[in-house]
Amino acid sequence: MAPVQKNEDRTRVNQHIRVPEVRLVGADGEQIGIVNTREALRMAEEQGYDLVEVAPNAVPPVCRLMDYGKFRYEQQKKTRAITKNRGGEQKEIQMRPNIDLNDYQTKLRHAKEFLAGGDRVKLTVRFRGRELAHRDIGRDLLERFAKDLAGDGRIEGGVFEEGRNTSLNVVPSRSGGGGAAPAPASLA
Repeated sequence: MAPVQKNEDRTRVNQHIRVPEVRLVGADGEQIGIVNTREALRMAEEQGYDLVEVAPNAVPPVCRLMDYGKFRYEQQKKTRAITKNRGGEQKEIQMRPNIDLNDYQTKLRHAKEFLAGGDRVKLTVRFRGRELAHRDIGRDLLERFAKDLAGDGRIEGGVFEEGRNTSLNVVPSRSGGGGAAPAPASLA
């Protein structure tokens, strides 16, 4: 039986199931039928399992005989795998089209650190006023940035415009692959 512990996921287990009867499913998935809750708890204890409520909204609620600790471990493994596949957080690096060389190098270094940490990076060039007439400068800046990041990440999508901003997404390059894909000549 699972030790008494704080239950964050709100799954009711063993004595926390407070209904008169439940629809019981065995440890190997066979349908046992509608059983008194006390009887279901006794069966679970005899077999060395926990009584876990898997469908609380059903009438009567569906409970299953299983090892609750193992069940929670499997759930946590699935959520970790989903989070891992997402590719980490997305960090945004903002700059202006008339960025100075030292500022550019600092932002480039930060982008490389984010990519090395497994995070996605969104590069954004912000335009103000008359700068909007020269969006090609921002596009050239993003292309240069993408070329400088070619060894650390790969471009996802391409350059896109959102209102007063021009942006580009870069994801960490896959480890063990053939390296990062070089930045294309024109990201349009």
